[in-house]
Amino acid sequence: MRPTISSSNPTRRPGLFRWLAVLSLSVLLAACGGGGGDSGSSAVSSSSTTSSSSTPNAQPIAATASNTVSITVGPGAQNFVNIPNVSVIVCAPGTTTCQTIDNIQLDTGSYGLRLASDAAAQILGSLPVNTSTSGGQLAECTQFADGFTWGTVRTADVKIGGETASAIPIQIVGDMANSTVPLNGCINGSNESTSRQLGANGILGVGVSVTDCGASCTAALTSNYYSCPSGTNCTAIGVPVAQQVVNPVTKFAVNNNGVIVQLPPVTTTAASATGTLVFGIGTQSNNTLSGVTSFRSTGFGNLSGTYKGTAVTTIVDSGSNGLFFTDSSLPACTSTFTDFYCPASPQALSAIVRGLDGTTATVNFTVNNAQTLASSGTNYALNGLAGSIGSFPTLFDFGLPFFFGRHVYFGIATNGTSPYVAF
Repeated sequence: MRPTISSSNPTRRPGLFRWLAVLSLSVLLAACGGGGGDSGSSAVSSSSTTSSSSTPNAQPIAATASNTVSITVGPGAQNFVNIPNVSVIVCAPGTTTCQTIDNIQLDTGSYGLRLASDAAAQILGSLPVNTSTSGGQLAECTQFADGFTWGTVRTADVKIGGETASAIPIQIVGDMANSTVPLNGCINGSNESTSRQLGANGILGVGVSVTDCGASCTAALTSNYYSCPSGTNCTAIGVPVAQQVVNPVTKFAVNNNGVIVQLPPVTTTAASATGTLVFGIGTQSNNTLSGVTSFRSTGFGNLSGTYKGTAVTTIVDSGSNGLFFTDSSLPACTSTFTDFYCPASPQALSAIVRGLDGTTATVNFTVNNAQTLASSGTNYALNGLAGSIGSFPTLFDFGLPFFFGRHVYFGIATNGTSPYVAF
């Protein structure tokens, strides 16, 4: 999951391995320019000996092949800006009882499919709740800085584009009573249990990890999972990796070793932007790894780097709707925009990205005034949107504006291969 900042409720939550701030356009006024074209605000130059990175002028391929699905950055489910959405078909395992759920946020900073229960009402009763090794209903709590998500783990067939992941564990958010929340585990803030609170009808985590927790959740002491006998009295429990919420891409038949996120250039603002999510890397003629620089990452997609002489942990995260980092020289916006930067004029900046293999690149980017970007109330694709990282001063989050005009690859750590990010 990820954090949200709404202009009507300016709180912030760090996500599973990411940050997100959300501006709700429903209450923003005034006018702002729009349109597409060459971004010019996210150029990359490689200082490694590998191939140079793709430029921010790249266009997405058409989402016509079976290993593709369309990405839309638009109003989405809740009128939030810079939210990349896809459609997912969720079915009762092995049946034709299905529901198509639109406006699922595409998130390269988390792993697994999570659906808001109110958005999945049509199919919810047909999805079996998984049981723990002790026989209780299996549930999961996902923590944020000032909020959490809580709900059951269920089994579903998941279809995205022409790909299918059969009988996989997914999480349903908000399908359990507040009284079942384990107070010793879900300790941060409020229960984010609806599509409104999530800012989307669900979240599709397609980052570089296979599962959402891995080895740490096999022990009860460090687990996100709970056993709930008869749906109550929930206690922490270790869950085998094979039963944890899984990255659906890893369960596709062939195109299962990664994804490519492709979005068109956005000059400054646009009413919407349409791109393509491509499944698989080097498995088809439309997903070759070429013309980019690869950076080996940690198992959760973390890179390192430097910003203005300070060492930072770097993430590349489509689930964050802005660029988020600490820079005291950039003025904060006023009123409800205080978590975003509002410089008087566009600021040209750069950061160094470094992989675990030593590969480095300099990423040039521009920070625009967030209030000006969002002032029209009708533009949902905003380039140069940036904000403060708050309590994480050594984290640099390349959120959605980084993706405009790029093909960004996320290689999943499967079959002994090292995870990587490439652009």
